[in-house]
Amino acid sequence: MTHHSDMLIVGAGILGLSHAYAAARRGLKVKVFERSATPLGASVRNFGQALVTGQPPGQMLELAKASREIWGQWAQRAGLQIKRNGSYLFARTEAEEQLLEAFCAGRAIEHGYRVELLRGAALGDVYGGQFRHHRAALHGLDDQQLYSREAIPALIDYLRRDLGVEFHFSTLVRDIEPGRVHSTAGSFTGEQIIVCSGHDYQTLLAEPIAALKPQVCRLQMLRARPPINLNLQHALLTGLSCVHYGAFADLPEAAAVQTHILREAPHLHEHGIHLLISPTPQGELIIGDSHDYGSDPSPFNAEQVDNWLIELAEQTLGCKVQVVERWQGVYGARGPAPFSFLQAAPGVHAALMHTGVGMSVGPAMAERNVRTLLGEH
Repeated sequence: MTHHSDMLIVGAGILGLSHAYAAARRGLKVKVFERSATPLGASVRNFGQALVTGQPPGQMLELAKASREIWGQWAQRAGLQIKRNGSYLFARTEAEEQLLEAFCAGRAIEHGYRVELLRGAALGDVYGGQFRHHRAALHGLDDQQLYSREAIPALIDYLRRDLGVEFHFSTLVRDIEPGRVHSTAGSFTGEQIIVCSGHDYQTLLAEPIAALKPQVCRLQMLRARPPINLNLQHALLTGLSCVHYGAFADLPEAAAVQTHILREAPHLHEHGIHLLISPTPQGELIIGDSHDYGSDPSPFNAEQVDNWLIELAEQTLGCKVQVVERWQGVYGARGPAPFSFLQAAPGVHAALMHTGVGMSVGPAMAERNVRTLLGEH
């Protein structure tokens, strides 16, 4: 039995859903296949931080800005709860403060990052002085934060209800050929097939994906409860992130930050630890993360890594936290570029992220891919 569509999409994570949106809003008939009963991969295990400020100048910054607009459309049309107040990146050391100063004086102006540097009384006013023990805070005005576990299902409901996208959950796609998908729910035909399989590099299109030499990154993450109601409305980061994010990492001033980390806390560098904190709608905090790269994510967490993350979070927040949940984040990593859109056969493509910013750039990346496939200019 065959069912014909304009586009068949494998994977209901943020990339799959973004491609479905880009196609369905043009009036195309779209089907999405997801092997689990609900998305369980990178798109729901993350911080829900859609960051513009951290992206490097050029393509990634432009994609993040365009994705911000798409998230805004989804918030309006799908009822997604999105905090659009921006982020705070706290400088804890003189080196981190000097790096943020240099960024604001140069690159931020040159490339149009919407930021402001808060110090002194302005920093003291943030959350009633809760963060005044830092030297400075970079307020990234365009950054957004959402709760992925609720946002992804809400986006699925919107695509199904308002745009007519047909979803097949608990359905494994076993094989693909041009114009046809073979799954546990039957065979389906379509003009275009897009595989958005996250970090699964072996089930579908294994040979062309292997040529990219991608890896998997696993992260240790926590959900915690503070003893006081912080009422956080922003994503939080520290200067540790400056050596990880392309907006800052190649500036000359970043070398001093890296030197300080290697001298004072080499374990943070060794485990790829930098602090991210996101509020949940329930007033709890998502805290992470570490970075461990390889061909397969290890199932074993190190308690010491969690302890370091908790220590960093408590230093930044100025209060203790109680852990209520622990899990592993996971995403595709270390390909030839931040992402790949490859053609495996006529009408058969794969869309893969090679870094952990799918929520930040995925919506606009998919829009661009669909526009290209349809021959639009």
